[in-house]
Amino acid sequence: MSNISIYVARESGLHSLNPITKLVLTLCLLICGFALPSLWASYLILVLIIIPLAAWGKVLNRLTQLVLRISWPLVLSVFIIQTLFWGQGTALFEIGPLAPKFEGAVFAFTSTGRILFIMADFILFSLTTRPDTLMISLKQAGMPSGLAYIIVTTLQLVPRFITKANTILDAQRSRGMETQGNLFVRARALLPLVMPLVIGSLVEVEERAIAIEARAFNSNRKETSLLEIPDTPFQGIVRWSLVIIVILSIAIRFIWLS
Repeated sequence: MSNISIYVARESGLHSLNPITKLVLTLCLLICGFALPSLWASYLILVLIIIPLAAWGKVLNRLTQLVLRISWPLVLSVFIIQTLFWGQGTALFEIGPLAPKFEGAVFAFTSTGRILFIMADFILFSLTTRPDTLMISLKQAGMPSGLAYIIVTTLQLVPRFITKANTILDAQRSRGMETQGNLFVRARALLPLVMPLVIGSLVEVEERAIAIEARAFNSNRKETSLLEIPDTPFQGIVRWSLVIIVILSIAIRFIWLS
């Protein structure tokens, strides 16, 4: 795994797809998950589409690890807050002042599905798509260089922060700073970690700006690349089919609400 992305190199059909095809698929799944009216929509997309795609791409274990590691605090907090503080509703049971509501549990169940499916959707895309090939594909498709750079940098943001934070943490530990222990010890170690992280990130932004200017990033001339990104007419048909499916799902949503 690269230190600037969570991409995992595999020999799979999903990896071999054009990055734009995978990006369109990711965005279409996201829109369909919110557009379809059923509270089971997110779970169905997760189980019937995302998990089989992850198995096809040979990254199912890594996807499961990342999604569970990131989502469990959010899921736990959603269930606690929504069930206990829902307000008026049908109490599932009562233990002293605690009375979880059925309506809150249903809302938390729906929200959990969306949290899991959104994370799995974007993490699967990041696990199977190299940032450099994505940027080249977007620019070859006619997207402005600035917008393509923003999209790719966003995908690299969290891995870069994690790598930099771990480096700073190891450096502070080598200087004898205590980073493990009770809450007071952890809070005291927070400032020596955050300040170098913020300052280092600002310095990195300036270095990146200088680097892209040195490579004629804003030049009006057409760029060329030694890396050829494969694409096929069939993938173009698939991309347009996904767009049509999104339009139909939005139409179903409006018909359901009318």
